[in-house]
Amino acid sequence: MTDGSDPRPRPQYGEYATPEEQRARIQQPDVTVALETGAAPAAAASPAPESTSTPTRDAAPDVIASRRRFFDRVLTIALLIYAVFSVATAIPALVDYNGYVQTLFEFMGLTEAPDPTFDGRAWGVAASLVLGVGLLLTAAVSWIMLQRGKITFWVPVVGGVVFNLISGALLMVPLLSDPALMGALLSR
Repeated sequence: MTDGSDPRPRPQYGEYATPEEQRARIQQPDVTVALETGAAPAAAASPAPESTSTPTRDAAPDVIASRRRFFDRVLTIALLIYAVFSVATAIPALVDYNGYVQTLFEFMGLTEAPDPTFDGRAWGVAASLVLGVGLLLTAAVSWIMLQRGKITFWVPVVGGVVFNLISGALLMVPLLSDPALMGALLSR
């Protein structure tokens, strides 16, 4: 049945129906509304329950990720606090480098005293500065990574190893140039 003004045949299966009329006919949810609200199409058709007692499978990765971030944050902060106390106790000992060397000689069981002309205070101050600046850099990088939500516990560990190795190398330079220490080490 066609009327004379429209050359197209009469629609039989809804070809000319609007999307809303088609959805109403086949009873599908409106995907446009779902996309606007950010919900899944099934969730847009039926309202979601207000609260559930057990987490769904989709929520499980979020819970695990938030727990990991919490433990990472706690571990990072604990390592940084340990680093602060470690550096705070090391700096006074390193600034008094001659006392540090005397304690080292006693610890090693060496009876010889360091060379009286030995003055390594500049090396001790340099090692202290490396530790202090290293702590500040490590704390800054850790803070930035924590703010970005990245795994961060390794930053204080790597920072501690790197800056302690550099500081230790600075401390060894004057010790290895001391004839009493070298003679005592070689005689063992």
